Amino acid sequence: MLTVLQLGFVSLLFSIIRPSVAQSGTLGLQHGFLSFNTSTFSVQLVKDSQTLYSLESRNGVGAGFNFIPTDVMEDRQSNSQYHLGDLTFRARRVGTTNWVSGDTSSARRPVTALSVSGTTLASANLAPTLPSSSLLNITRRWVVENNQLELLFDVTNSQSFAVEIGALGAPLEFNNIFTGRSAADTNELCSLFDPYIGQDAGFVQVTPLLGTLPPLVVLPSAKSPLEGWRFLPESGAGTLGYQSQTFEGLYEWQFHTLAYAQNEWASVTPWNQATSATLQPKETRTYGLQFRLAPSIRGIENTLISAGRPVAVPIPGTILPTDQTGKLFLNYGSKVQNITVTPSGALSWTTNTEARTQGWVGYTLTAHTWGRARLSITYADGNVQTVHYVVTKNAAETVGDLGNFLTTSQWFDDPNDPFKRSPSIISYDREVNAPVVNDPRAWIPGLEDEAGAGSWLAAAMKQFVQPNGDEMVKMEQFVSQTLWGSIQNSDGTVKKSVFFYQPNLVPNYNYPSSIDWTVWWSWNQAASFATDRAYDYVHVIAGYWGMYRAARNYPSLVSVHNWQWYLNQAVMTVDAMTRRNIGNVNDGLMGETVIRFLLDDLKREGLTQNATLVEQRMRSRWSVWSTERYPFGSEMAWDSTGQEGVYAWSTYFNDTKTATNVVNSILAYQPLIPHWGYNGNARRYWDNIYGGKLMRFERQIHHYGSGLNALPLVSAFQLTTPTTNPDYYLLRVAFGGLSGPLSNIDQGGFAAASFHSFADTLKWDGYSGDYGPNFSGHSMGMGTFIINHPDFGWQAFGGNVISSSSSQVQVQVRDSVRRKVFIAPLGVELRLDAGAFDSVTVNMAQKSVSVGIVSRVGAGAAAPTGRLLVGQGNLRPTGSLTMSAGAWSVPFSNGVANVTLA
Repeated sequence: MLTVLQLGFVSLLFSIIRPSVAQSGTLGLQHGFLSFNTSTFSVQLVKDSQTLYSLESRNGVGAGFNFIPTDVMEDRQSNSQYHLGDLTFRARRVGTTNWVSGDTSSARRPVTALSVSGTTLASANLAPTLPSSSLLNITRRWVVENNQLELLFDVTNSQSFAVEIGALGAPLEFNNIFTGRSAADTNELCSLFDPYIGQDAGFVQVTPLLGTLPPLVVLPSAKSPLEGWRFLPESGAGTLGYQSQTFEGLYEWQFHTLAYAQNEWASVTPWNQATSATLQPKETRTYGLQFRLAPSIRGIENTLISAGRPVAVPIPGTILPTDQTGKLFLNYGSKVQNITVTPSGALSWTTNTEARTQGWVGYTLTAHTWGRARLSITYADGNVQTVHYVVTKNAAETVGDLGNFLTTSQWFDDPNDPFKRSPSIISYDREVNAPVVNDPRAWIPGLEDEAGAGSWLAAAMKQFVQPNGDEMVKMEQFVSQTLWGSIQNSDGTVKKSVFFYQPNLVPNYNYPSSIDWTVWWSWNQAASFATDRAYDYVHVIAGYWGMYRAARNYPSLVSVHNWQWYLNQAVMTVDAMTRRNIGNVNDGLMGETVIRFLLDDLKREGLTQNATLVEQRMRSRWSVWSTERYPFGSEMAWDSTGQEGVYAWSTYFNDTKTATNVVNSILAYQPLIPHWGYNGNARRYWDNIYGGKLMRFERQIHHYGSGLNALPLVSAFQLTTPTTNPDYYLLRVAFGGLSGPLSNIDQGGFAAASFHSFADTLKWDGYSGDYGPNFSGHSMGMGTFIINHPDFGWQAFGGNVISSSSSQVQVQVRDSVRRKVFIAPLGVELRLDAGAFDSVTVNMAQKSVSVGIVSRVGAGAAAPTGRLLVGQGNLRPTGSLTMSAGAWSVPFSNGVANVTLA
């Protein structure tokens, strides 16, 4: 049967298709499909369930791309496997306490198809696939309104008494299944999706992994807030490996969450205030979702504006130190009626007049109370938008707290330790406030791999950005006695762990009997002492490099080795890693931007032979990547770790094509969302298995993907300027990622590996784990970025705009590192090896810059002289400054200095 209907702007093609499919399962695939076209999508529904089977874009770039895992649907047709179009709920009779649950997936039966007319494409009553005890009568409709595809649920109280809906959710199924796919198939067929849990302004973005195809944007239809975001439990026993490294799992858009907040989430502060809805007898309320294509990932916000949805642009982002002023720009067709914050007093705000283009209104925010803060904006039409912040201590102080905690609470000094871990900065468990000296995952107490090296790596990079005398004393002990000679062998190779489980070799060591030591990761000595993992070499290179930078520019802080020794050790480690063809050496390695920094320093120091060695070894690796379309491989089936290294060397060797592919790849999994947990948070979902205390697969918040993947984005942004159209999207995502590692640091200075995003948890992990690579990215990329935005005027990411005019701006530098300032309108990057930037004044008319420099910041040591470099741009200091190793020496007077560049 083939029928063609004209529905306004929509050409609807309706048919029943019966392909040859497996006869098992309860979804009803064997009974065929309903197919129709809208102006944007080709749509297929399973005939029996009327859930979504296929959703393909129809026109332009990306035509034919399918957002649904149609090709593996035969493996997802059993009960309790969720599909788009399903519904879950909890309801109760008003005045009672127990919730009655409903779930259209749990015991599938064909739904009752209803007749359709007008703009309705398909309609069904869901009663057959819901329990008989359901208090609600639900009709699902697939419709086209104003040329947009919508999924609507008409929820009716069919009882003679009032019914309270305590939870109502729409499961979302998109093709984030990597199981059994090649790299090309994964990148060309799959998508990742992330929420903006922003109430009536909420949305979900579904981004194809190529990063160049139009993303799907799921919006609320009718009064359907995105109040909660719930992970959907499914059995992992299937062939696709639900909730595994190749299949993260699915999530649910929740319109109401009170029934969960009162039960499973009772000990958690939810993202949004939990609500319910009461229906009187025979009353109906409609909830729903709308599906739109944005022209590009960068075009999502404009798509939201075109759809009439509230849009929020927080500058510099949603992680706000108390010494930095935040800006919030809102765009919506209804006026702001009221703003509140939870907890009370966490933020304060005033209106500003900085918006330059119609439709935007601006606010200036000041942070007060450490921790999570939810800003709730109520508009005159009744819609509510929430913007989620984290407030930290002032940024430099936060880094100082980190360094102090690492070198005191995490300092491990036990000369009798049989594994030669002493002295060191060892993994830590914040929940019991004790070092982790035993864990079945040998690397965690064993000082290597990301989750064991993380703490001492963070400490070394902290000395790069903010050296401290007391900390340097301990770092020298660690490097001289433990890093060199225990973690690293005399031939330059690096062990995977110095801890192992082999009781016969350490008969006097008490391995706790409460730990299961029979799992594969309880390595014996041979497995721990293996030197075949290139990722581990980068930690050691960074450790030496951070100490080199501190020793070079603060020579009074070192007494055991000079800067030349640290620099040579770093080069020797690069040589060992690449000469011996260590495992994964031709993959991009987490944090290897430090090798690019090392190469620059070797050139600056005139060490030509060493520089040539490093450059040749890196060229060999890049030459492999330059021939591949997807050179982002790792130990895992899909990963977000290889991109950073591939980008670093592609740009160094002027391979624009590969570098562009990297940036596009990152944009597909590192979103721009006005929520501190998701903004700039690169996709990671399996590392808690290997480094967390709470071991499970889940979307991790500000794991090390944030800091590391931000490095290519911030570099790419700087390369777009100065032009008439700088890519501010890159800066906003990058700064969100660079800021992420600040949120991990608690009030005492402990840094957690990541934040648990599941709605029943919402807390930082207890282990320090693999935080180090995150801070490594933060330390190498963080700075103050001064822009003149076409919509918002002069803004400073990482600083405070003190005054501005059409041709001049004055900025306080207040980022956590204070070693880099980038002035976008001039395309100029200024860097310091020693000292810290305090202020910058830019005069566009004169093309000049004045900078104020201080000798120390936070708990850092005082620099003997400032060492100023000009990276990008052609400005040079005026006056008679001397130069050494590529940097101008800036003398301090009473701890301050001022330099003018022209």
